[in-house]
Amino acid sequence: MKTTLTQVRSYERSVQLLMVNQFTINLGFYMLMPYLAAHLSGSLGLAGWTVGLILGVRNFSQQGMFLIGGTLADRLGYKPLIVAGCVLRTVGFATLGLVDSVPALLAASAATGFAGALFNPAVRAYLAADAGERRVEAFALFNVFYQAGILLGPLVGMLLTGFDFRITCLVSAAVFALLSVVQIRALPARRADDAADAKADGHERVLAQWRGILRNRAFLLFSTAMIGSYVLSFQVYLALPLEVRRLGGDGEFGTAAVAVLFAASGLATIFGQTRVTAWCKERLEPGQALAWGLLSMGLAFVPLLVATAVPVPDGGMGRRLLAVVPPTLAALLLALGTMIAYPFEMDTIVRLSGDRLVATHYGLYNTICGVGITLGNLLTGAALDAARSAGMSALPWLALLVLGLVCAWSLYRLQRADRDHGDAGRPSGSQEGGTKDVLVDAD
Repeated sequence: MKTTLTQVRSYERSVQLLMVNQFTINLGFYMLMPYLAAHLSGSLGLAGWTVGLILGVRNFSQQGMFLIGGTLADRLGYKPLIVAGCVLRTVGFATLGLVDSVPALLAASAATGFAGALFNPAVRAYLAADAGERRVEAFALFNVFYQAGILLGPLVGMLLTGFDFRITCLVSAAVFALLSVVQIRALPARRADDAADAKADGHERVLAQWRGILRNRAFLLFSTAMIGSYVLSFQVYLALPLEVRRLGGDGEFGTAAVAVLFAASGLATIFGQTRVTAWCKERLEPGQALAWGLLSMGLAFVPLLVATAVPVPDGGMGRRLLAVVPPTLAALLLALGTMIAYPFEMDTIVRLSGDRLVATHYGLYNTICGVGITLGNLLTGAALDAARSAGMSALPWLALLVLGLVCAWSLYRLQRADRDHGDAGRPSGSQEGGTKDVLVDAD
């Protein structure tokens, strides 16, 4: 950890602040969101479909508006969008704790989602711009702060919700309010290098820029291939906890086992990310690192697949070990795969954009992956249900393993195509389509 902090201090003040900001954003978000559904269905007594609608509106307003947020960041500058997102989330989270009518809750949920669409692309584009040639290492450190917020947030939220969920909402809102003030005062203004060009010709210019990005075949192929990484990594929150509770029950042991799952994943990233990135950067090309990362994520489900061949004990220590060990191993391998891929993934998006309209590219990328996550989770849920009905417990783990292998193979093929085309002499990230030599360039 001391080495990590030393690395952070080696960057400009803006990069340091963005990392701390992301920790704080995740702290405030995850102290509230894991407990929102219980509040809506329990304290407010809303029907299940209404709870699902409110949570779905938040997700849709974020995933569906990422492209808008990224476009605005490229046109107006990164800082205004980061600040606006934090202010909007302040209002949204405070409202969630103070109202009980469905229309107001829907509006608050939509506001919190749109807030994420405003600051997420802007933060990543800002970080990429100010980190310069050290982008890969900067995104590795960024992921450490990101995971630390995810790890600490639910613990703080559990303590606060023990008193009153409204307190949790107001404290979370206060965190975002403080973050807004700090960023207004301390975060330097930063605009994209092509911001003036991005603002030219208004509405028609925006549509032309979007069409140009959609003609960037390499970017679209990469985005599609990377959907699998998000579907696989999300299983830490979906399939793995369900498996733990299926075998360990919903009591104290099941709750503790799920907590171990999250802690193992978060702590592995916090303490291992920078070492993994340094090792990969020294020995692998970016495209190779991405392929190995996806392969690791796919192989994460092998322990669960193997466990299906073991007779499930009726109870005792054997059943508890089966409930904890395979899912925890899977969570650790998913964390390893993410550690390998994430910094190179973020860097590759910049390369594929040709350093133009970077926030817009991040926005479209997030939207593509967000839609993929939704569809992937629906299919995973269907596979889990089918496995239980048909007595085929291996089905979901086999499907996720195949998904990881297919996506890793796709990234490997993209890398090979880059080499075969030999486009290194052309400008990286051209908007005219074709496969560019960005997955194999050393940083």
